[in-house]
Amino acid sequence: MRDILADIVAKKREIVEKGKRQISLATLKDELQPASFAVSRKFRRESWSLIAECKLQSPAKGRLTEGYTVDQLAKIYAANGASALSIHTDPHFLGKNEDLQRVRKLVDIPLLRKDFIIDPYQIYEARYLGADAVLLIARILSKEQLKEFVFCAWELGMDTLVEVHDEADMEAALYTPAELIGINNRNLKTFTTSIEQTLSLLSIADKERFLISESGIFSAKDARALYDAGCDGILVGEGLVRAEDVGEMTRALKGMAESRASA
Repeated sequence: MRDILADIVAKKREIVEKGKRQISLATLKDELQPASFAVSRKFRRESWSLIAECKLQSPAKGRLTEGYTVDQLAKIYAANGASALSIHTDPHFLGKNEDLQRVRKLVDIPLLRKDFIIDPYQIYEARYLGADAVLLIARILSKEQLKEFVFCAWELGMDTLVEVHDEADMEAALYTPAELIGINNRNLKTFTTSIEQTLSLLSIADKERFLISESGIFSAKDARALYDAGCDGILVGEGLVRAEDVGEMTRALKGMAESRASA
């Protein structure tokens, strides 16, 4: 069976080296402005958080929407209460660095760079592009790398969402001081999803951190199950972009906690 994650990481090494030739690390450091931990600061003010993803394509499912651009999705999400936006910059998802730069000018809510980060260069690059946070995938980094990358991001005022898939990943994430841990409901080899992944890993998670369930969330019912189980928020891409009414679905997923409390 094809290992999609391994294929993406191999290609990513080529992309990073090309990026270094185009803009040096020294140039990035000279030109970027430090961030202010916008994601974690916002999440502390919320009882339930939604990271809405501007996702046009999946490596496993192909094109997810023809009806929206990244810019259009970003504006809809922001207008309908999303806590933060996830912006893909990897070509396997039709993402580009320029998408992040454009969206930064369109909205005033925090932005997460969604990519396969394997080199500190990408963290500096993320801030240079306008990101407030970066995704770090535990599966593709050693425990020491993961910890190093968290501190690297913190030095720039950026939050890190450390993504885990199983117990070994969770152990690696808890080895770091990262405030945000994302439990990925996607099988990283086949890219199939089930929220049972989150429900099973919550028992070994650190409840003092922000626990975000990622992928495979398609309804307020799914979100409510995760809220009731103890999650602090969700990251949703396909479930939003394929919704009949993206704005309405954004409001439903973000307002789920309030509707639950008043029920």
